[in-house]
Amino acid sequence: MGLVSGIWLAVLGILGAATLIVSKRPDAKEAIDKLVPYQGWIGAVSAFWGAWGVINAILNMNWLTIVPIFWITFTVSAVLQLALGILLGVGIFKTFVKNPEANKRMDQTVAKLAPYQTKFGLAAIGVGVWMVVVSIMWRVG
Repeated sequence: MGLVSGIWLAVLGILGAATLIVSKRPDAKEAIDKLVPYQGWIGAVSAFWGAWGVINAILNMNWLTIVPIFWITFTVSAVLQLALGILLGVGIFKTFVKNPEANKRMDQTVAKLAPYQTKFGLAAIGVGVWMVVVSIMWRVG
């Protein structure tokens, strides 16, 4: 959990909640449009990093009794990265996966997650900001 991870998660959340953000703040469209060309790669990297984080969180469940806030933040961050990564990176994944059955499964997974994309995005922004604040406080304190 750190400054870079928090910023990455917040950026991922902005991409995930872009439609809501632009509807509320039209002036944000120009800034978000600069990220959109990289959305697929940001999503693909996030999906892999999120999957690794979920595995790591499961393997280190003893942290829950030692540093519960850290473990919860780490786990929520990993789950949000995985979910948003799948949603935003599916186009990149499909270019590498040629198996029609695997592509069908990806489409099914995206269809299940898509209704929650904006909520995941807003949650990712919140958790990302939380991670940045904690990281700064940790360094100052």
